[in-house]
Amino acid sequence: MTMLDDRTTAAPTWPAAYPQRYAVVDVETTGLARNDRIVSAAVYHLDLHGNVEDHWYTLVNPQRDPGPVRIHGLTSDVLEGAPLFGEIAAELSARLEGRVLVAHNAAFDWSMIAREYARTRGAAPTRQRLCTIALAKELRLPLPNHKLESLAAHYGVVQQRAHHALDDARVLAEAFRPSLHTAARDGVRLPLLECRPLTEWSDAPVTPRVGYQPSYGHGSWRPSRKRPPCPFPNPGRYEPGGQLVQGMRIAFSGDTSVERELLEDRAIEAGLHVATGVSRLTSLLVTNDPDASTSKAVKAASYGTPVVDEGAFTQLLRDVAPAPGPSAGRAPASE
Repeated sequence: MTMLDDRTTAAPTWPAAYPQRYAVVDVETTGLARNDRIVSAAVYHLDLHGNVEDHWYTLVNPQRDPGPVRIHGLTSDVLEGAPLFGEIAAELSARLEGRVLVAHNAAFDWSMIAREYARTRGAAPTRQRLCTIALAKELRLPLPNHKLESLAAHYGVVQQRAHHALDDARVLAEAFRPSLHTAARDGVRLPLLECRPLTEWSDAPVTPRVGYQPSYGHGSWRPSRKRPPCPFPNPGRYEPGGQLVQGMRIAFSGDTSVERELLEDRAIEAGLHVATGVSRLTSLLVTNDPDASTSKAVKAASYGTPVVDEGAFTQLLRDVAPAPGPSAGRAPASE
């Protein structure tokens, strides 16, 4: 079943609270860490019903090694003559202005875009974002996992060039439309999150931490970390070998290869509660050094709190079980 044949487009009424315009975004990057850069970006404009209005694509010179060429296919030679981010920032702003940013794992795309704007001493005009992974979970789509290819296959959308920003954005736009119509038909509140620009730019070198190797360059950003209350009750501790469940309290300790704030955003968008400390109510501690003498690790050991490393946690995030009971009434959250 292709998007054009999708029967979910027959929603008799359209929720008045739904956004009027969307910008479906995909970026390819040199890596996942805070100092990694965007190498290409694509934006598809959609109207309030998810119909495509136009699209845009650009390469971006990252001014560094392009990273995993085997994934995105963009070599240094290809990127050498591409514009710098500062040279395409105004065009990107015009394409994001007044629209909800839609992306697959939107926390990542938004984080990379926000950092690029921070480097130019600017800020993206985006006010809200919508993650299609979170929407798929709200709709309880029968997906084997939450990869873009699985969402595309569910709706019969054909992927032509995986990890090419323009084709990934096209695929997502085509898969988002029937998801949006299903949500409208069933009266589901969209899982919108507020986009806060990164602040407190500093040109000072990052002080190296034990066990942490920044991917490139200098500079740091500290976003506001005010978190919304988790809308789900705590279902208890994580059972080793099982699934994470929405509402579980997750604590982080120590260095991570992926930026901590990004991991926290991913957890929140999956419906988990990010805890600042460890208590008897903590469901899971995520740490790459469980034997460290940090206060969180010590408390986790004393309480018998389950512990997993970053890699295992990332795998668990791909299939978080919904909270017991209906989730359609979940209100939009802000960061």
